[in-house]
Amino acid sequence: MQRFASRFVAWCLLAWGLIAVPASAQDAAVPKGEVSKHTFEQSKIFPGTTREFWVYVPKQYDPEKPACIYVNQDGVQYNAPTVFDDLIHKKEMPVTIGVFVMHGRVKANTEHALDRFNRSYEYDGLGDAYARFLIDELLPEVEKLKTADGRAIKLSKNGNDRAIGGASSGAICAFTAAWERPDSFQRVFSAIGTYVGLRGGHNYSTLIRKYEPKPIRIFLEDGSKDLNIYGGDWWMANLAMERSLVFAGYEVEHNWGEGGHSGQHATEIFPDVMRWLWKDWPKPVVAGKGSPQIQEILIPGEEWKLICEGYKFTEGPAVNAKGEVFYNDVGNSKTYKVGLDGKVTEFLADSQRGDGQAFGPDGRLYANAGATEQVLAWDAHGKSTVFADGFKGNDLVVRHDGSLFATAPFTTPNDSKIWYVSPKGEKKIVDTGLKFANGLCCSPDQTLLYVADSRSHWLYSYQIQADGSLAHKQKYFHLHVPDTADDSGADGVRTDRDGRVWVATRMGLQVCDQPGRVNCIIPTPNGKVSNLTFGGEHFDTLFCTCGDKVYSRKVKVKGANGWHAPIKPGQPRL
Repeated sequence: MQRFASRFVAWCLLAWGLIAVPASAQDAAVPKGEVSKHTFEQSKIFPGTTREFWVYVPKQYDPEKPACIYVNQDGVQYNAPTVFDDLIHKKEMPVTIGVFVMHGRVKANTEHALDRFNRSYEYDGLGDAYARFLIDELLPEVEKLKTADGRAIKLSKNGNDRAIGGASSGAICAFTAAWERPDSFQRVFSAIGTYVGLRGGHNYSTLIRKYEPKPIRIFLEDGSKDLNIYGGDWWMANLAMERSLVFAGYEVEHNWGEGGHSGQHATEIFPDVMRWLWKDWPKPVVAGKGSPQIQEILIPGEEWKLICEGYKFTEGPAVNAKGEVFYNDVGNSKTYKVGLDGKVTEFLADSQRGDGQAFGPDGRLYANAGATEQVLAWDAHGKSTVFADGFKGNDLVVRHDGSLFATAPFTTPNDSKIWYVSPKGEKKIVDTGLKFANGLCCSPDQTLLYVADSRSHWLYSYQIQADGSLAHKQKYFHLHVPDTADDSGADGVRTDRDGRVWVATRMGLQVCDQPGRVNCIIPTPNGKVSNLTFGGEHFDTLFCTCGDKVYSRKVKVKGANGWHAPIKPGQPRL
């Protein structure tokens, strides 16, 4: 049965044109590369799988120079070795090693059972698992091999030197690898791509429009008679992908045909695809400008800067009236200050396990002290007084009148609390019921309170009443959730003076408009972010706590601070 299943899968791939029949080079004068076949069975990312892969090494390859690389899913397609021989000989693409890999299978433990075929799981699934499989497992295995004449195989680690492609599910897999790891793959060939509702691929046409663009060059191929079945319409999905990529300013090309779910058209155009993907190499692939919403907030050419690193876990960035930023290393119970000159100094040697914090109108730093289950107010000399006690707070915001809201998620599961503390220190619970109430802030006019529920995809909105109570509770801001998680992981929240709401999530900073819609997603360099604030002399620099690191980035907008007089933002665009 296993042999029959394997033959059946191979027959299907051949019938669809996903495995090309080997062809001999047409020009005998063209140097012929070698193709070797191997098996990989040691994956920890996809445990228990076995898979075949082929490695093509061109005749011109020099082991003293790390080669460019092209990875293809579903094995050898498009007569690629022959095409590479010809294009490399004509110098229409660089010296490139090809790695053609099949999806994994978990072999059945009896001849009466069927193997588990991982193709859709590995290829259609979003997230970075397959990219990590290539980068951390398979490609290092390739570099352990030698050519028939004893040459060592050395692959470039530069994403600009790496291309990846595939057909159908192998195409979305190629795009996902580049999308998740553009540091490792920047050139993509997508044939009859499966950007439909099988495992979340239909979300790409939306996410592309919202994310800060990545340095990816992509060629799309499809036919108007492609599949239209339970998962979606392949043809429409590919058109939507192309329109989204153009909208976001990506370098994208396409060739539409009239065929069905077949590799015939892709095989015909493959040489031209490779010429286009590798054009101008080694000139770097550059990212596009992004949507108008991204262009409104980000400065072209302005990148993230590392402020400091080496902490256990950073949290609670807060800014004072000067624009100096203070943050906590929770695990080490210390608080640090970033001066206007960018220098980092220790502010508190013992913060009492300070977590979320914010400055008040009196210039003091109000912080949730986990060690004492109090809100401590620290003066400029590092001396504290107790402002409120009796609850273990996580995050807080201080308003211009000196009142305070704090989240206390460490109570009954799925019933965390929101506290209000008056300027005199009188406290009361003003809401319960969120799964894990986390970051919070006020609207620029300080009439609304925004609270993140980390264990959902919602950011709640409340109207603040005169006595500090909350009214008109609404699951208002709809956040994106990564395919690899069950929730957004929403944490720190801030607003800018135009009324945008910035939320630290698993996907990066999700920037929402006032009506509650995510307009932009801005990843951080290390893929982590717990909290943020706007700092610097003009409050136009983002400071983000990102695990063991703190980053900054200058932006076009200015933050709205709780201790500042209320600001009425402009009317939202509906």
